[in-house]
Amino acid sequence: MNAYVFPGQGAQFVGMGHDLYEKYPIAKELFLKANNILGFDITEVMFNGTAEGLKETKVTQPAIFLHSVILSKVMGASFKPDMVAGHSLGEFSALVANNTLSFEDGLRLVSQRALAMQKACELKPSTMAAVLGLEDGVVEKICSETSGIVVAANYNCPGQLVISGEITAVELACEKLKEAGARRALMLPVGGAFHSPLMEPAREELATAIDNTNFASPSCPIYQNVPTTAVNSPAEIKKNLMLQLTAPVKWTQSVQQMVKDGATVFTEIGPGKVLQGLIKKIEPTAETQSPIVDS
Repeated sequence: MNAYVFPGQGAQFVGMGHDLYEKYPIAKELFLKANNILGFDITEVMFNGTAEGLKETKVTQPAIFLHSVILSKVMGASFKPDMVAGHSLGEFSALVANNTLSFEDGLRLVSQRALAMQKACELKPSTMAAVLGLEDGVVEKICSETSGIVVAANYNCPGQLVISGEITAVELACEKLKEAGARRALMLPVGGAFHSPLMEPAREELATAIDNTNFASPSCPIYQNVPTTAVNSPAEIKKNLMLQLTAPVKWTQSVQQMVKDGATVFTEIGPGKVLQGLIKKIEPTAETQSPIVDS
């Protein structure tokens, strides 16, 4: 079975999507439509901007969404997913790819999500850190015993977990994790504690927007970050999407479940190959690939 997976924040690069814009009329049409919906020239930042400009949350999230969704559109009839999943932000791309959300509604929600997250980041200084070489249970235990807010946020693959929370709590947890034998506990250059309780103001804002958006029946199941199993009900998809900002990204568990349910080939749709690397660590027997599009 074919699983299509969609990356999240961090996969962006200057020039992303420009080849699609130049080659495919449908891509050009959607990029220009995106400029109108967002109210600024995102194509200019994506194609000709700076890495710094592309790092702005209000740009990064729509840019990755656009690259992923437009890439799936130009694949035409060869895009035939039996199941989809997205890493954090990538879940919105996946929901357009399996026809749960329209392109326009997906882009609006992603833009609102980015702005809401940015606001939440400004309310309280917070950060994230990557922890390598420890079992999930050990990381969870140390986080729960550390004073302040710090939680497991991204279960990326076995032995690679990202923690998230208040700056002092994350720093303290990193020290304890190194003492417990972590190969690395490295602070990440991010401006906020994504997928932690500190994102509650953003979750509330986004929940209202999701509530007011039409979700159709998907053309194939999505394996959401919450609850990591196949979901087909629009109402359930909505509910899970509302939880996503404050709940952890259980990528390891999602991929394991997809394999259990018959996934044999994982195609990563979007910039980069980060998810292919993670999937190989989660399930070494799975085949991973980038999409092939006609030139």
